Amino acid sequence: MTNLLNRIRNQFINIQPPTPGIYHYISPQDDPRNYRLHLRIEPDHSGILIINASTILHLNQTAAEYAYYLIKNINQEDVGKIITKRYNIPPEQAQDDYQNIIDRIQILINTPDLDPITFLDFDRKQPFSGFIPAPYRLDCALTYQLPPSVDPQSAPLDRVKVELSTQDWIKIINKAHELGIPHLVFTGGEPTLRDDLLELLNLAESNNQVTGILTDGLCFTDQEFLNQVLMTGLDHLMMLFNPKNDDSWSALENLLKADLYVAIHLTLLDDNKDHVINLIDTLFQKGIKAISLSTSNPDREELLELTRNYVSDLNLELIWNLPVPYSACNPIAIETNQSEEREGAGRAWLYIEPDGDVLPSQGINKVLGNILTDGWDVIWQNARSQ
Repeated sequence: MTNLLNRIRNQFINIQPPTPGIYHYISPQDDPRNYRLHLRIEPDHSGILIINASTILHLNQTAAEYAYYLIKNINQEDVGKIITKRYNIPPEQAQDDYQNIIDRIQILINTPDLDPITFLDFDRKQPFSGFIPAPYRLDCALTYQLPPSVDPQSAPLDRVKVELSTQDWIKIINKAHELGIPHLVFTGGEPTLRDDLLELLNLAESNNQVTGILTDGLCFTDQEFLNQVLMTGLDHLMMLFNPKNDDSWSALENLLKADLYVAIHLTLLDDNKDHVINLIDTLFQKGIKAISLSTSNPDREELLELTRNYVSDLNLELIWNLPVPYSACNPIAIETNQSEEREGAGRAWLYIEPDGDVLPSQGINKVLGNILTDGWDVIWQNARSQ
């Protein structure tokens, strides 16, 4: 009788969604794909799935739950039963939906050089809507140093006079890992001027964090240095491109041969505004998949819109939410209009200056706290209340 009562009682137990937290899966040694999955379930039960520490997939509640069952290696039939009880849908539909999620994730596992932030056609939740305990990305300005040929006043050295040590940045990277922040972007200034860049990239890779670099790219004319960077597991790179510099073209050629997602940033200036469309055509023919655009001159807003539309017509991805390295031609880049920039600033991402001060985003000079000296709860509360 007791067993019968337990079975009846279990039919009325509300099956709870996955508990918020971070979950991991590493493929068996005999699997030739050798892949890793990391799932972050948010308090509202949406989530992000990190594939091979190189691609971040934003998921709504249902997709996040399916991803959880995949990581827990629960078979299709059992998942069908669980989902049927939770959502009152036919088990065949639940199993088909689960298989659909698995198939899409397998495509991502087997596809090289993906966009680091991927959505496919999941019915996803906006990554900066609702409450989340930590952002999805940290933009780390390792230095405001610039190459000798660039006026040092192009970077905000009057505001930031101290540069953190390697050990300080190690603490920050590990803290981000503990908080479940999956994506780190290293920028500047020129981040490749830091002697510890390779060490920091290696650390992030060992933490299974997705990494990117924003750079003028000129150091990548050196194939040996490029190989060293690739060995760290770097996932994506955005190059602040100077079409008048032969070294920029040489570096781009090397980068496009690498197993790396490469985007180009172009700043619309008086000396390139008449032939920027031709330049984009050339970059497209060379194999560029993504372009970022900005101008610091309000008079060029019409040209900026025209150029964005042309990029869209070529089916190139328009990168709009990454900071751009400070430089002579690009003091504070406006990736798209200000409302788009501010929508995720301080929520989906935060910007850390070379001295550890945390800003909502590059160019929004409101200090939320210092990542090394202030508690995370204070910084995050300040970010959410701005």
